[in-house]
Amino acid sequence: MTSARWPLLAIPAALLLAVIYVWPSLDLFRTAFNETGATGAMIEAFSLKVWRDLLADPFTYELTVNSLWLSVTATSIALCVAYPIALFLFRTDTRFRGLLAVMAIMPMLVSGVVRIFGWLTILGDQGMVNSAARWLGLISTPMRLLFNWTGVTIGLAESILPYMILALLAGFGRLDRALEEAARSLGASPLRTFVRVTLPLSLPAIVLAAGLGFVLSMSAYITPKLLGGGRVFVLATEIFEQATTNANWPMASAMALYTLVLMLAFLGLSSVLSRRLAQ
Repeated sequence: MTSARWPLLAIPAALLLAVIYVWPSLDLFRTAFNETGATGAMIEAFSLKVWRDLLADPFTYELTVNSLWLSVTATSIALCVAYPIALFLFRTDTRFRGLLAVMAIMPMLVSGVVRIFGWLTILGDQGMVNSAARWLGLISTPMRLLFNWTGVTIGLAESILPYMILALLAGFGRLDRALEEAARSLGASPLRTFVRVTLPLSLPAIVLAAGLGFVLSMSAYITPKLLGGGRVFVLATEIFEQATTNANWPMASAMALYTLVLMLAFLGLSSVLSRRLAQ
């Protein structure tokens, strides 16, 4: 096949992406400039009124701070758990490596709603965590782990954990066991070898996994809605409320685009950082 013909193979995929992603995004962009009438009906227009209302509302910035804080916290927790798991899977030579990898990402095979109901049982007042803490004599009254930021952060960190493990495994290509062995042969301790050799070489993978975890956290709706119990407000939950409860599609579209800009800005920053670290 000549080099002039191979781009033809990309045309079906490009058309599919255009239909699935580009066209809905353009429609979303157009809807964000419509207006809502007194009766709640959407009026075809090209107005900035919705954007002025969105950017002038202090609640928008509260939602932004909440979403950013939740995403950064959940991503950081998931990264601390995913990194040693991914590093072990990358280094291990056992014949059960494939099975261990499947076990690490097995939560992806379970519905997100089912996992949330599992967390409702584990973190409830009579759940596993509180029961174990009372049995050990650590607490006398149940800890409030549900319908607040604590429960949402735990559930969100668990939901993005398998994706971050896969991202780390994909980015560990620069890790070279020979460099670690050379450092050990020169007298470096295991901790010093990790800090001076392993960690710097794995920084691009860390940035990649952190970017993926952040985007998944920013767009998450089920976890904040169910584990938050209506007490945790982020951009994703507000977009859903505007689109369904309030039937304010222009505002929901504007908030969705606003969230998209935030995520794209973070992804751009992480991409630049990843390229610099890879040099």
